[in-house]
Amino acid sequence: MGLYESNYLRLARLAGNLAALVGTRVSRVPGDCDLLLTVHERARYTSELRLTYLLPALERECSLERVPDLRLRLYHDARLLAVHEQPGGEADRELDRRWASNLLLNKWLDYCVGRGHHFAPAQAA
Repeated sequence: MGLYESNYLRLARLAGNLAALVGTRVSRVPGDCDLLLTVHERARYTSELRLTYLLPALERECSLERVPDLRLRLYHDARLLAVHEQPGGEADRELDRRWASNLLLNKWLDYCVGRGHHFAPAQAA
């Protein structure tokens, strides 16, 4: 759970008040790829998010690839953030896979903060 709490705190450094997240936010930093954060679903205690880099596609011109492209579950009441479960895989390897995915998220969030990324609060319509 310590890793999930660390993920939550690192995302909060990027996006501010996580309880107020809605819609899509883009962070642009000179010399780095755009970072995209999208809220797909929001409930009282959880939110489903997608965090991705928008990379220029190598195979096609005028196209973008999403790498990494992580689906996340934010637990507002517990202040935790975890990579959303993906179907498939052997049951005995599930814990290892989850740990690796969440460790990737943790290091990526730290990297993005270090590069200067920050999601500005959503503008009122």
